[in-house]
Amino acid sequence: MKTIETIATVTADGKITLQLPADIPAGEHQVVVIIDEKSLLKKEEKKEKRPPLDFPVHNCGLIPENLSLRREDMYDDWGR
Repeated sequence: MKTIETIATVTADGKITLQLPADIPAGEHQVVVIIDEKSLLKKEEKKEKRPPLDFPVHNCGLIPENLSLRREDMYDDWGR
């Protein structure tokens, strides 16, 4: 069983076209179609644009060239 999630355009006469992957063999297959009754255009219209997140900035200056953040350099043999 394979699950394929995609966005389809429904024509005025109620048809959609679906292109399947090449590894699906020819023949009859059971197919389940689930349609969200709200169109995507309506969902996009309802979304409000939010301002970008404003994270605090801490200026710590330049990082020393010899700074090592390796675990072995930060902790002793007991992990502290």
